[in-house]
Amino acid sequence: MKIETAAGMLLAALAVAVLSLPAMAKPYELTVDYVEIDTGDTKTTGIGYNGSSPGPTLRFREGEEAEITVTNNLDETTSIHWHGQILPYQMDGVPGISFPGIAPGETFTYRFPVRQNGTYWFHSHSGFQEPDGAYGSIIIEPEKREPFRFDREYVVVLKDKHPHSGARIMRNLKMMPDYYNRQQRTLGTLMDDVAKDGLSATLSDRKDWGNMRMTPTDIEDVQGFTGLINGMSPEQNWTGLFKPDERVRLRFINASAMTYFDVRIPGLEMTVVQADGNNVQPVTVDEFRIAVAETYDVIVQPKEDRAYAIMAESMGRSGYAFASLAPREGMRAEMPEPRTDGPLLTMADMGMSHDNMPGMDHGAMDMTSQPEMAGMDHSNMPGMDHSAMNMGAKPADPFYASGSGLIPKAVNGGKFLSYADLKAQKPRYPERPAMREIELRLTGNMERYVWSINGIKYEDADPIRLQYGERVRFTFINETMMAHPMHLHGMWSMLDNGNGKWNPVKHTINVNPGTTVSFETEVDEPGEWAFHCHLSYHMASGMFRKVIVEGGPETALNTNANGN
Repeated sequence: MKIETAAGMLLAALAVAVLSLPAMAKPYELTVDYVEIDTGDTKTTGIGYNGSSPGPTLRFREGEEAEITVTNNLDETTSIHWHGQILPYQMDGVPGISFPGIAPGETFTYRFPVRQNGTYWFHSHSGFQEPDGAYGSIIIEPEKREPFRFDREYVVVLKDKHPHSGARIMRNLKMMPDYYNRQQRTLGTLMDDVAKDGLSATLSDRKDWGNMRMTPTDIEDVQGFTGLINGMSPEQNWTGLFKPDERVRLRFINASAMTYFDVRIPGLEMTVVQADGNNVQPVTVDEFRIAVAETYDVIVQPKEDRAYAIMAESMGRSGYAFASLAPREGMRAEMPEPRTDGPLLTMADMGMSHDNMPGMDHGAMDMTSQPEMAGMDHSNMPGMDHSAMNMGAKPADPFYASGSGLIPKAVNGGKFLSYADLKAQKPRYPERPAMREIELRLTGNMERYVWSINGIKYEDADPIRLQYGERVRFTFINETMMAHPMHLHGMWSMLDNGNGKWNPVKHTINVNPGTTVSFETEVDEPGEWAFHCHLSYHMASGMFRKVIVEGGPETALNTNANGN
């Protein structure tokens, strides 16, 4: 009896152990291929997965173990980064930081526990393969039921497809930084401004911008693209079907290289329920801006038996993506007239006023050419009054800065989503104060097309070192004329938007020109991580850092780096 009892106990223990192991998810096999991308207007050779761009949607369930085998059919090294995923750093897919990359003809198997749920995406982190088409989407079902109801769902991936390759775009920007700016000010706009503001004010404004060697149209680095939704141009009209009164969940992903999109569905309110894969307290809006690399999940409820337009216009109004929600196949929504009232940067966006800028020369300012600028006392720079400039000073609300030319306005005075509207559904971490603060100035020189952090490009910079178990507050001070979507790999970013313990948890945080934005991070993932602006050509030209987390579980550092 004792032997039988012991054997029974052993079997029970083994059963418990087996049941406690994570279930293996459906294994995926991806090939990285040269593909043809057809927008209807142009056909170009790009890079995709399993023969197409965008690649497939990968589906997992929280608590599973993911296994994704990637075979490189290119004649160059490739990689896949699982954007927003919390995983062992060796599986993060960043060549030179987490692994060497996948050489031509080689196969690499990614294995990692699925520790979250929501909407995410994946893309190459090698060269300009992502702008050239190497991206796809990820859906992770929660272990428990969702805190909101929907009847059907669609992934809606936004992309700015340019007829030029990423490498060619980078060369052109280095040669002439306004190469792709098709909204330059002209004699006609000068006369319009004189009629509106008067000759003296107009000439003063032109002089101020000339001294900075900028124009108020420096909002989008790259124009001339075709906007795609799920790989389809406005002409090709991707369509999602619905039945009237159904609640439809739309999982928006901005997989663009450089383009922020303003998204609306005329005739439908959108209830935002997730931001960057994390549930938020529902907020109903008429329009929202999605920065590069962000995701937003919204629920809409079409009542009428007609087609509705999904309209996504670029922040600078230089292009748009379009698709339809329809009750039947073959229907196409009426496209709203694209807005032409493109925003212009103002002195408020640059943290300045016209009255306090005598003799300022941003060409002389060059925040990137001298590494010692990182520690310089700017108050003593000749010809510049930084106290008057207030460069990067935090306004009352950095997400709706007063006087900004970038503040979006919804059509007909509707509700436009602000970061300040986002509140976490549940706090992810217990409240506790940050142990230290790291200040990061976002810097750049548009004339030389060099972008940096604290005036230092990535190749010249020391890593940011964190200690496992600490909470760190990061503060961005944007000293450039551009908005930057900043992405920290491997750990969550709790955006400080004034909502205290309900501050939303994100993986990508937009920082508008002339503003200061902070977030806090629980340093709970050992290893080496990337931290960068997600605008492809800003990242490639230097706005990038390595983060090293020291200490923590050694088992995480001993994972087989070959993925096998």
